[in-house]
Amino acid sequence: MRHGLVTKRFDRDKGQREALFRGLVTDLLKYEKITTTESRAKEIRKVAEKMVTLGKKGNLSARRQAAAYIYDEAAVDRLFGEMAKRYAERSGGYTRVVKIGPRAGDGAAEAIVEFVK
Repeated sequence: MRHGLVTKRFDRDKGQREALFRGLVTDLLKYEKITTTESRAKEIRKVAEKMVTLGKKGNLSARRQAAAYIYDEAAVDRLFGEMAKRYAERSGGYTRVVKIGPRAGDGAAEAIVEFVK
């Protein structure tokens, strides 16, 4: 039974799933827009929102927490610099998921995850 489970498993163990999320969130922070499957997009949206909240805090503790999760140091700098300023007045809802239809190869539902301007 899956009572009380928060995230989907994506047919991976915990370490692989965490690495998948970390990679996708790092790419989202670097490029501000990524294309992935719809279910992955909905899951990484939660993590990306938390990362932007850490960026808005701006203190050393928040920076270390973000740096421990995000793979690229340049993405951390961007999060705490440019993105923290952009979303300073916004209280949530930093990302959007736009469905774009089935993928050509296997028919999986794809979506674009992007930061709101």
